[in-house]
Amino acid sequence: MGDTIDDQDSLPALLNRTKAVLFDFDGPLCSLFRGLPTKDVADEIKETARGHRGWNPLAAEVERCSDSHDILRHLRDMYEAAPVRPSPLPLKLAEDIVTRAEDKAVETAEPAQDIVTLVELLSGLRMRLAVVSNNAEKPIRKFLDRSDIRLGSTFHGVFGRDPHDARRMKPDPRCVERAIQELSLDASHCLLVGDKLSDFKAARSAGTCFLGYTRKPSRAADMKESGAEAVVSSHQPVIEAARLLRAARPAIRPVR
Repeated sequence: MGDTIDDQDSLPALLNRTKAVLFDFDGPLCSLFRGLPTKDVADEIKETARGHRGWNPLAAEVERCSDSHDILRHLRDMYEAAPVRPSPLPLKLAEDIVTRAEDKAVETAEPAQDIVTLVELLSGLRMRLAVVSNNAEKPIRKFLDRSDIRLGSTFHGVFGRDPHDARRMKPDPRCVERAIQELSLDASHCLLVGDKLSDFKAARSAGTCFLGYTRKPSRAADMKESGAEAVVSSHQPVIEAARLLRAARPAIRPVR
């Protein structure tokens, strides 16, 4: 799939009205687990939960789940649906297990191609930058501060998974709304860059514009059909649009 945008003018026009760019983490900023499944993380959570009274047997949705984020949701749903509430401790332990896995993964996570160039260009256009993610906040900050990235000071905030309620992960808009509130901007002036339809749904619920970032043709088509302002398969066309905009605003200095 080549770089896909709605039309040649869509990205410059989109960036021209953008005051803040909200990046999803895993995908647009990096490949957190390098495409590897997180079944081992889900299995550890299941084993841990089974050892607590009221959690064994696990709900069918929990047993079938092999994704580290989905299992957090299913475990929470099981807890909420229980006729007699079991101990909430497995919820906390599950969150801790996922966070540890993410914290370890960011040490070797592969940065998205050209992401440093893009972030520096957007900052040079005086756009405020934030991360809105289903990942935990501490590992995200650890990645941004890595010696080969050094983007931590460029971002105005990191808004990650609610450690107390996994149901607040995207497509729930909570982390996006937190970012908008912290940046003190109208949602219509914010652009969310995400690689999943759950990102698109969160953006629409929060009232922001959406830039799809995916190499999957079917997902790109779904995003465009759903109403994404633009869809790209790499950061390069966004970089080109930012450079065009920067050339038209020569006096702008980066915001740090």
